[in-house]
This record gives sequence, C-alpha cells and structure tokens, in this order.
Amino acid sequence: MSNSTPNPSLTLLSPLTPPSLERTWLTAPHPTLPIVATCSTDKTVRIYSPNKLHPPLNNNRVLATGSFDATVGIWRRWDTYGQTSTAAETSLNEDTEEVDDEEWRFAVLLDGHDSEVKSVSWSPSGMLLATCARDKSIWIWEDLDDGDNNFETVAVMQEHSGDVKCVSWHPVEECLASGGYDDTIRLWREDLDDWGQVACIRKHEGTVWFIDWEGTDNTPSTSTPTAPDVDAETIQGQWREQRALSGPRLISCSDDRTVRVWRRLPKEGINGINSSATTGIPSIIRPTGSDENWEEDAVLPHAHELAIYAVAWSRKTGLVASVGADGRIVIYEERFVQSGAPAAAVTAEGESEAMDVDRPLKTEWVIVSVVDGAHGIYEINHAAWAKRADRGVSEDGKDEEVLITTADDGSVKVWTFQR
Repeated sequence: MSNSTPNPSLTLLSPLTPPSLERTWLTAPHPTLPIVATCSTDKTVRIYSPNKLHPPLNNNRVLATGSFDATVGIWRRWDTYGQTSTAAETSLNEDTEEVDDEEWRFAVLLDGHDSEVKSVSWSPSGMLLATCARDKSIWIWEDLDDGDNNFETVAVMQEHSGDVKCVSWHPVEECLASGGYDDTIRLWREDLDDWGQVACIRKHEGTVWFIDWEGTDNTPSTSTPTAPDVDAETIQGQWREQRALSGPRLISCSDDRTVRVWRRLPKEGINGINSSATTGIPSIIRPTGSDENWEEDAVLPHAHELAIYAVAWSRKTGLVASVGADGRIVIYEERFVQSGAPAAAVTAEGESEAMDVDRPLKTEWVIVSVVDGAHGIYEINHAAWAKRADRGVSEDGKDEEVLITTADDGSVKVWTFQR
C-alpha cells in the first residue's frame, strides 16, 4: 500500500446554519433532492436546503429517526404525500424556496426495540426499513403504502452478541449488512419469506462503528503515476467484467483504527475454498448456512490515531472518507497498479492483442488528502457524500459532490475535494 504525499486537497466550503448547540450525531443526504437531515443530542432533527428543491424522481419524501427512547419515528413531507406525480411536481414548482418545519409532519411511531435505537436504513426500493439497537436486535419493517402510514414487522434478528451499532442496505439488492459491539459484521438475506444470516466476519478487533457499500458503477482511478500506460476504458471494462459476479463491495471502520474492504466470492468459486474456510484463516467470512462467502479485499493505509467512527464510500467518484475520535478527515483513492504484462498488449505491427480477462487486476489504496482538527478539538461522528446543490455540473459534465461532516461541537460542515 502506498502512502505518498497528498497533492489534492479537501477544502471547507461552508458550515450549515444554524448549527445545533449540542453534539450532532449524523447527516443523511436525500438520494435525489439537494436536502440533508441531521440529528442531535438536543432532540432535534434539522433539515437543510442549500438551494431550490428540484422535483424528485419519485414521491419518496419520508424520513425515519431513531431515538434513545427506543422508538423509531416516521415523518412525511405532507405537501406532496399521496399526490400524483404531476400534482406533486406542480406544488414543488410553486414554492420551493425553503423547507420549513411545518412541512414535515409526524406520521407514525414504530415501537419494538427495548433500548436506544442506534441506526436506521431504508432499502433501495424504499419499502423496507431496517433498525438496530442497544438491545442486540435488528428489526425490518415494511411500509404497506396504504395511505394510512401502516408499517408491518417483517423480521427480528438477534444473532449479534452485543449492541448493534449500524445497519446498511446493499445499493441494489435486498441484502442487509450490520456491525456492532461484538466486533462482527453480519450479512442478512430473505429466503422463503424468512430473514436469516448468510455471512459473518470476525476480523475486526474492536467495535464496528460504521459500514457502507460501494457504488454499482465505481472503478479504480487510472489517471495516476502508478498506471501511466493503461488505457482507461479497456482496463475499467475488464475490471467490471471480473467483478460482475461479486457485486458491490462493503467497507467498514472500527475501534481498532482500521478501515477494511470486503468482497463477496462468486458462487462458482466457493467450492474451491471450502476446504480452507474451516482452517481458521481470518480473511474469509464463513457463512453459518453455507450461503455466501466473503473475503477481505483490502486494508486501507493507517491514518487515524484513535477510533474511526464513520466511513463514507462515494458512489460517484469512488473516493472513501473516514472520520473519528482524533478529529481528522482522511480521503482515500483506489488506483490500478501495473503488474507484469499489460492486460492488452500491442504487437510490433501495431495490432492490439486479445485482452487477458482471466488475469486479476491489481489495485492499491492511497491517501490523497488529510485534514487535521477539522472541527477544532472535537470528535467527528459522521461523514457523508452528497450532491453539491449550490452549483450545476462540473466541466466534465458530471454533478459535483461535497463531503458533509458532523461533530461533537454541534456543527455541520460542507467540504469540497479538489484534485
């Protein structure tokens, strides 16, 4: 793993105002709208809107909150709830200057956990909500979408032996990942109407504070000194082909001050490793029901001196951000590296030879930017990538992106990454 001197920079764009006067725990960007929600120790949820709201791709304008009182609250923006797509778009265009408190109304309270709720996560379809708590359980709720705000309990999983700290849905599949105080990461799927654990990782040596998924279209960077002669389009196509059966990877951070990446092994490759999966090799996540096998894909370069509380994997750029108790923001980038013969060679006559699609491509993770004391002396609790709302698209025609961090000082800061 390379740890070269960073050249790109992470720059503070602006804080979101007004801030909370107490510790702010987390920021949740809306998947399609330029709005973000934050939660704080002062028992408030604040919704910030940097600019005018644009009509969403669908009418999913629902917010879920988890609380120390063991309940989960569901909130809806009622100006568009229950309207047709045309009516909703009309109402948005009439008055979208700001999002005020009265527009978001409490809809229903989900009661089931026995102690404080640690994390909530919506499935890709928006129909399933996963919650986890200090009571060592994970609940999955289904939004019946009947107009009466009814939710049904789909499953309760209690395999964790400690507090469950975080839950996160796969970006396209109904696969749930969880992490907790028992130092494990567990993966869950539905089989014949029953939800169950399909894999468990025991590699971390401390509390798993946060997990996140890779974007479905992410590929490592090719425009770096480590791979100067690589044809970007060719090698990225080969990467996607080799990784197609594995799907998006999972990333985790822990009290052990490490950030690790995990990859699912394709089904046809499982038989070849079953004999070694029982030997105690820690890099393999051994499934309880022989459903899935996952392996450690990478350990990112060491950069934090204290516990890492959150990690965020950009689904647009592939950059990874980590934050934690040392008040530091670290940005990582995955890059292709050259190893042996190139994937596609050129003959003396100038003709391109066939690409060796069977040879695995190698990558490395490097630190590209570090910001110390990003929130002064305070610990940083969470980081999230979000679409930049105060500007249009960048020069390459892509939407720009910002990083949002929340900390113990109650502030929410917006950062921009520049190469």
